[in-house]
Amino acid sequence: VQLQASGGGLVQPGGSLKLSCTASGFILPHFANAWFRQAPGKERESVSCISNKDGRTYYADSVKGRFSMSRDNAKNTMYLQMSNLKPEDPAVYYCATDPLFACDSDLDQDYDHWGQGTLVTVSS
Repeated sequence: VQLQASGGGLVQPGGSLKLSCTASGFILPHFANAWFRQAPGKERESVSCISNKDGRTYYADSVKGRFSMSRDNAKNTMYLQMSNLKPEDPAVYYCATDPLFACDSDLDQDYDHWGQGTLVTVSS
């Protein structure tokens, strides 16, 4: 059972980046799928989540209108398309899954599988 995240890198302010997270050993749509991020010196925060209960996608206020989360069930992969990246967006981005709360929780302990993290840097 594994989540493999990729796609991080260096991008200029206002630029775009797409993160991917592929699951192996379990089926993504059976779980809530989420992206979190953690900036240096800060706590990990929820960015986006796709509910396995109603299929809706939820976003943190700080990324609404700029980030778009999606999933390709055939590839068992979730994505985070990030646009108009800002100086406050740099962080290690993690994908995660939750078997119980269907995006109702943004607490780390409620997510049972985590990707290894991929670093996003925003700099001119």
